Amino acid sequence: MGKPMIGIIVGSASDLPVASKAAALLAEFGVKYEVGVASAHRTPEDVRNYASGAERRGITAIIAMAGLSAALPGVIAAHTTLPVIGVPIASGPLGGSDALLAVTQMPPGIPVGSMGIDGAKNAALFALRIAALSDPELSDALRAWGEKASEAVRASRAKVSEASDMPVVPPEAFEHCAKD
Repeated sequence: MGKPMIGIIVGSASDLPVASKAAALLAEFGVKYEVGVASAHRTPEDVRNYASGAERRGITAIIAMAGLSAALPGVIAAHTTLPVIGVPIASGPLGGSDALLAVTQMPPGIPVGSMGIDGAKNAALFALRIAALSDPELSDALRAWGEKASEAVRASRAKVSEASDMPVVPPEAFEHCAKD
């Protein structure tokens, strides 16, 4: 089956629906991953053990998802030199804004890449880009995925005129213009 390349750690089982979005995208690319639950506050030893052993097990990046105080990404980053991608989870009375601030405001020396609230898909894409640095096939697959997404946007332009009577931007406005 092969070793997992990307680790996904959530602070609570209630975060698994958000994690599943990252997992689905990693699976779409055929990248092996693993998912676990560990709390920075309730099981700090488990977090430390996971983070400090991840590289030895073949993990190349860790996606850490947590709500409320969102300490998990920073605690993981404190115990590894692997890239850690923090995903603040929308929860609690502040809807995830507290988690967003916690993930983005790391002290110097403990870097965490931060995605937006519930930004699991972007976290997976960022982890894939990291992994693609040493995998040309994955790099090509990411490029093709991006081109497919671009085409979907271009195809949706026809819906503007179908959905409303607003004036539509002419197609040539989106085409490349060479400078004279």
